Amino acid sequence: MYRIMIVDDEPNILSSINRVLKKKDDWEIETYDSVDKALKRVQTMTFELVISDYMMPEMDGVKFLNEVKEFQPDAMRIILSGFTELRALLGAINEAEIFRYICKPWDDHDLIGTIAQALQHREVLVENRRLADQVRQQQEELDKRKTALERLAEQHPQLVEVDWADDGSIVVDGAIPTG
Repeated sequence: MYRIMIVDDEPNILSSINRVLKKKDDWEIETYDSVDKALKRVQTMTFELVISDYMMPEMDGVKFLNEVKEFQPDAMRIILSGFTELRALLGAINEAEIFRYICKPWDDHDLIGTIAQALQHREVLVENRRLADQVRQQQEELDKRKTALERLAEQHPQLVEVDWADDGSIVVDGAIPTG
């Protein structure tokens, strides 16, 4: 189940998006018409995706999503706006690491597709981080074992001495294997 937050100061926009997205059984949608209420909820509940309108009276959507990023860095972020001055948005969008910008009015299929892509992208990022953490832990364990082996070799060099024959086999008790 994916939890998605949508924030827009216009209730009709929230209703319209909710109507489109409720068709997806594995998407749990929460809508907010207030940035303050949404920020409080972000502090208590994990969301995989947060979609925000750009132009809102309390705070613009990029600033809001930047604050969301502080609480939930793994949450994907999308801006939804009828604001057409893209140059003004680009720097702020990059700063908040926003996944996509969707123009109002949107195409329902494009909206659903973009959300699906964002959720898939999040899964890949989270899995990559998990695997990187696992590799780091394994490397730490290997480093500990290497240190212990080096210490053992210093204390008992005869335990780690190996006589190798020319063919790469191990010489045991001075006898070279024939073969």
